[in-house]
Amino acid sequence: MPTHILGIDVGTGGTRAVIVGENGRIVASATEEHEPFASPQIGWAEQSPEDWWRACGTAVRKALAEASLRGDEIACVGFSGQMHGAVMLDGSDEIVRPALIWCDVRTEKQCHELTEKIGAEELILLTSNPALPNFTLTKFLWVRENEPANWKRVRSVMLPKDYVRFRLTGGRATDMADASGTLMLDVARRRWSDEVLQAAGVEKSLLPQLFESPEICGKVSARGAAATGVQQGTPVVAGAGDQAAGAVGMGIVAPGAVSATIGTSGVVFAATDRPALDPKGRLHTFCHAVPGRWHVMGVTQAAGLSLRWFRDRFGIGGNENGGDPYESLTTEAAAVAPGSDGLLWAPYLMGERTPHLDPNARAALMGLSASHTRGHVVRAILEGVAFSLRDSFTLFAEMGVPVRNIRLGGGGARSSLWRQIQADVYGREVEILEAEEGAAYGAAILAGVGAGVWSSVDAACSEVVKVAQRVAPQPAVVERMNASYAAYRRMYPAIVSVLG
Repeated sequence: MPTHILGIDVGTGGTRAVIVGENGRIVASATEEHEPFASPQIGWAEQSPEDWWRACGTAVRKALAEASLRGDEIACVGFSGQMHGAVMLDGSDEIVRPALIWCDVRTEKQCHELTEKIGAEELILLTSNPALPNFTLTKFLWVRENEPANWKRVRSVMLPKDYVRFRLTGGRATDMADASGTLMLDVARRRWSDEVLQAAGVEKSLLPQLFESPEICGKVSARGAAATGVQQGTPVVAGAGDQAAGAVGMGIVAPGAVSATIGTSGVVFAATDRPALDPKGRLHTFCHAVPGRWHVMGVTQAAGLSLRWFRDRFGIGGNENGGDPYESLTTEAAAVAPGSDGLLWAPYLMGERTPHLDPNARAALMGLSASHTRGHVVRAILEGVAFSLRDSFTLFAEMGVPVRNIRLGGGGARSSLWRQIQADVYGREVEILEAEEGAAYGAAILAGVGAGVWSSVDAACSEVVKVAQRVAPQPAVVERMNASYAAYRRMYPAIVSVLG
């Protein structure tokens, strides 16, 4: 009888495969990088879905080899992936054009037109969210308007992870959590919104079937087995978008549990037992990967991307000090006092979502003097990203969303300096997990629930997610960070006044 479960995360930079035993312990993992996304114009971001599928096959085979497992020893497969991407297939299931991914913000015009047609308040009532350029529906509308020949060929549409699962199983499916980020789901009722689809002129027949995240939605096909090494007929669950799956992997499943995760983007995620709404749409309200639950989520477009951008453009390109370039940069930053001697960073390299909903926002480094060093700039970037995430906590307080414990994930959890900065900026103790494998691990947990390893998502998280460390805020530094945060909050209006 199969004794292991497989989680696959189709990210932006690569696809990760994690194999987990029935005790919840990771026995193997592997990552295969994607080709860098193309950005033909400012604000555009495109990737090849074929490249995701290639990377999936390679990552899964690597993980199986590392674990010395056969394909028939996998009991179930779960998926997670980057959200909001627009994959379009023709009648032969060939890709019509490269996918417009989550950080593509070219669709401002379509957002305005859809909002005017439906009404801003009505759209939030129907989908629990405003029309944002990141969301999938507006990408479809852009293609229809600007590439009519391509749109005429479209016979089915999918999200990134769902395309990879389609190649693995042959089935067209998605989950409630990932579908929440399309602007086509009635989030409160967990069904496609006929009203929005009708207003947008998009046929419901183009969309995949909806499932709850732990539900089995297909089985590995002969072609999928040949590509990955997983046995034909292995069940596959619907899984979840990367944020909801990552939250499951961190045990953020009940009200009061909150995560702050810094990857390419940054996300503050709170589980709720109701579809809590921000009437201004500054936070996303989505279905959770846990059936019958929801979550609210604030997003910083360029969180970890801010540090990577600096490293690639101005920092340590290789191994200047013989070690990891990120470690070298954060070592320099650690020598700088909290507050970066007045230097401030607004991380709007790709526009901004929470709280500004402004695809045209631009980043700024403010307060430079001749005495500032590279370490000052790096520390300002780390603090600025934390300030941007704190904006979400400010909105949670406005909405009455409970925050009882904060768990850190992504690059912001792996850096000891960034962990302490976040504790000081949020003014709260933060928790670090024993094993933070992110969304792929959450996808494996969902697969385990689908396979009957655990009776529910709650039961799985209670058994396998453990806290390894707690980092307390430093009272004197918290006071300094509060002053810096107040100054940071004045940056966006100043940037808008200068750049328009």
